[in-house]
Amino acid sequence: MSIITSLLHGIGLAIGMAWETWWALVLGFTLTGAVDEFVTERQMSRYLGDDGWREVGLGTLFGIASSSCSFSAIATAKTLFKKGASPVASFAAFQFAATDLVVELGLVMWILLGWQFVAADFAGGLVAVAVLALVFRRVPDEWFERARRHVYELDGATCAACGMDASPDDGETVTAKVDDETRRFCCSGCEMVYRNRESAPSKTDPTEELTSLEAWTRAATSTVKEWDMLWKDIAVGFLIAGLLAALVPRTWWTTLFSTGGSGFLWVASNSVIAVLIGVLTFVCSVGNVPFALVLWQNGIAFGSVLAFIFADLIIPPIVNAYRRYYGARIAAVLFAAMFVAAVVAGIVVHYLFSGLDLVPPQGAVGGTAPSEYTVVLNLLFTPLFFAQVTAAYGTERVGDALVALPGVVGDALVDVRRAAGHVAAALRIAGGATVGLVRGLVDAARPLRRAAANLVRALGLVGEAFRRFGGALARIVEKLREAYRTLR
Repeated sequence: MSIITSLLHGIGLAIGMAWETWWALVLGFTLTGAVDEFVTERQMSRYLGDDGWREVGLGTLFGIASSSCSFSAIATAKTLFKKGASPVASFAAFQFAATDLVVELGLVMWILLGWQFVAADFAGGLVAVAVLALVFRRVPDEWFERARRHVYELDGATCAACGMDASPDDGETVTAKVDDETRRFCCSGCEMVYRNRESAPSKTDPTEELTSLEAWTRAATSTVKEWDMLWKDIAVGFLIAGLLAALVPRTWWTTLFSTGGSGFLWVASNSVIAVLIGVLTFVCSVGNVPFALVLWQNGIAFGSVLAFIFADLIIPPIVNAYRRYYGARIAAVLFAAMFVAAVVAGIVVHYLFSGLDLVPPQGAVGGTAPSEYTVVLNLLFTPLFFAQVTAAYGTERVGDALVALPGVVGDALVDVRRAAGHVAAALRIAGGATVGLVRGLVDAARPLRRAAANLVRALGLVGEAFRRFGGALARIVEKLREAYRTLR
């Protein structure tokens, strides 16, 4: 199979996984947007001031009901911490659960991997939260107080809607005037959310809010904001998974994971390797699941799949955000604690589910819905997605975008054709150069071979001369000895 064929096969696999999970992504983001609208950070921080197990439980529940984007989750956790939530409740419980225990992650995992992995994700998540809580309770209070002051004194622009970094040098940062004040936003989705919230009337009765068209319009805007922040990670995750499945030989994975191994050392080493791979992929949250499928089908231990997914909170961009928010020391604490928590959770889940006989056969997946169900669900949820986009951007902007779409697609196709032409030309040049090189080597080989033969012949003659010279010298010495004996 040629490289081009393998690439096309990998892209096809990525598109197939995206098609299977589309309806689940729309449903999950819809729920996230609704919670983001109807549950405020102020309401949550009021219950998360202590580091007891009650606060850990509440923080976990709030996280499960909250954002699916890792970057959004750490920004919300920063805000909760700034408003008085304890480090245990905000970092150990809320931040972890808001990334790795959310509905859309579970839905995608169920479709691609099966229900056993969804159950393992929940069980392993609780183990990881407990490990993080125990670690953070042993960190000196003075360290966290200094980190809290660092948050207050944080220089540089942050997003007015979600609190994430919104540096003026970032190409995605949006600068806009809202109520005669200049605000910065990390993306256009956050700008829409902020404008809708600023123009919304003050909330009164929660029941009235749930039946309010304006409130649900703001919820749709929050949903689109989540898409705006996360779609690239999801797309990259599917693409990486498809290309790895098509291009990386199975023997490589077998060597890496020592497929067929057993025992604690195998499970532990697989979990450590899985976390390291998770750190190096730079993909967060839902985008990790397609890659997890590839790892599972290529021999990684059951629990190590969860360790890989849990590593999404310690990828380099997020660790750098920790450093900016809290300083280098707490960033190091967060990285080390989450690394350990992911490994421990993977090991515990592996043995727990093995003991309950819930581990499926290696590489087996059974979660994908029948194709006709996938078609029906995608047809049902796709109009909902377009309705949310229309509610967020307005009919005029959506109409302008649809009118401009053929031109954008045409330009993209022209760019693709040009790129393909450049690649083909490069391959032709490379092929010609390779052929020329081979011919040159063949042509050069003939005189080199003759020169080598002549050199060997010359060396042989030299050797023969030395041999004869040595024989003559030996005969002279022998005659001198005989003459000496005769004289005596």
